[in-house]
Amino acid sequence: MDSLRLAGKLLGIDISGPQLDDETRKHLERHAFGGVCLFRKNIQNRSQVAQLVGEIRAILGPQAWISIDQEGGAVLRTSDLPQAPSAMALGAVGAPTLAEAVGGAVGRGLISLGINWNYAPCLDVNTDPRNPVIGERSFGSDPKRVAELGLAWAKSLQSAGVIATAKHFPGHGHTYLDSHLALPRVDKPREVLEGLELYPFRKAVEAGIPAIMTAHIIYSQLDPENPATLSRAILSGLLRQEWGYDGVIVTDSMLMKAIAAHYPAGQAAVRSLQAGADVVLALGSWETKLQQVQAVARAIESGEISQARVGESVQRLEQLEQHFPGRPRPYSTEPADLALMDEAARRSITAYAEPRLPQPTDRVLLVAPRSTVGENVYESLPTTEHLAYHLASVFDLEVLAYAPENPQSYLPEVNAKALQADFLLFATTARGFLSEGEIRLGQAVFKLGKPAVHLALWNPYQVMTLGQPALISYGFREPALRALARVLQGQPAPGNLPIYV
Repeated sequence: MDSLRLAGKLLGIDISGPQLDDETRKHLERHAFGGVCLFRKNIQNRSQVAQLVGEIRAILGPQAWISIDQEGGAVLRTSDLPQAPSAMALGAVGAPTLAEAVGGAVGRGLISLGINWNYAPCLDVNTDPRNPVIGERSFGSDPKRVAELGLAWAKSLQSAGVIATAKHFPGHGHTYLDSHLALPRVDKPREVLEGLELYPFRKAVEAGIPAIMTAHIIYSQLDPENPATLSRAILSGLLRQEWGYDGVIVTDSMLMKAIAAHYPAGQAAVRSLQAGADVVLALGSWETKLQQVQAVARAIESGEISQARVGESVQRLEQLEQHFPGRPRPYSTEPADLALMDEAARRSITAYAEPRLPQPTDRVLLVAPRSTVGENVYESLPTTEHLAYHLASVFDLEVLAYAPENPQSYLPEVNAKALQADFLLFATTARGFLSEGEIRLGQAVFKLGKPAVHLALWNPYQVMTLGQPALISYGFREPALRALARVLQGQPAPGNLPIYV
């Protein structure tokens, strides 16, 4: 095998759309990439995905992996399958049996399309409320609970025929920087890391998790100079030698600015493999991907990456392919899986500070942002129209949708409409923190003398910011909104906050 095709086996790539164009076919044939990661841009419906997956494997071979980020909650690349709750929603339930059931359902849906590698679950312990990228993607703030629920989820995902991936090693839960945009740094002592960030990953290694994804974060007490993705001390020293892990290590996207803004694309790909990674997740333009595969090929030819090192990675990938071959399976359990997602959402809804509920005959005013700004990993967003659709079916509802860039200008309109309402709902739909204007608008709603509830649809830490009685759904997918509407009608909110607020 020539060095370019050998290098290609160690790269996972993305493609531009829902069909293979001529340029993509040419590069797949020439470079024999190990697999393809699908995003929402590649997905229209099930039959189209199944056809796309088949065409990719017809070129790369049946051993090629097809990967995806299908975590649940906001991170669902395909909504054409039963919509799983976020990890934090499962953390609010706290039942490993439910987490296991949901992971299996996710796996059954994916393998029905021939998708055999899921970059999930997140085993990050979310301990910083300012965290801009993990949040509800984490099972919570307790490392033991994160490990228990995450590994239950992963176990049944694997039983369905899909590779589970513990991410983002050594942990992305205690940072206020987004590695999509900057290079975060964690300076905790090793003994603190062992009991918190590292704990779920060590348990994952002990459980035989088949894949681990790296974090683009500097852990100064493990390696003061290099982010984990490029750190021989962390990947080969800690993970391989100290912990004895022999599964596949895959990098997070090398297009993220934590890497791309600091290292040339080709150099970063080579360094990650030298550090101990088996797969480089090479996303972006063909120019960038070709820089990476060509740099790896040159490093193999020169001995900068040894044949023995390449052989180790190829062997691990071949073992992975044997255990998870990616043959599509019939999806006979879909009705039960749909019901399961509704059950999980129902059990996750959490009441904060004893919220009051509207009466069936109340005239309800919903105050919510007109739009939500997306951030990096999230490819679909909540809408006020979507929430209103679910609430209007059970209440006499009026909606005031404000522009999030200037919320305070809507105070006179809120005051006027509230006069005609019996009950007020203030919904927050953003992943990030509330702006000062949104906080002032929300506080004004609660000072109007009418019973009111804060609906925290996405970021549960917003209840701390607003400090008012709230219902928390940990997500905005159909099952979560149906469950939220039922709780507003008087059904129990049995969830418990799995984070510290």
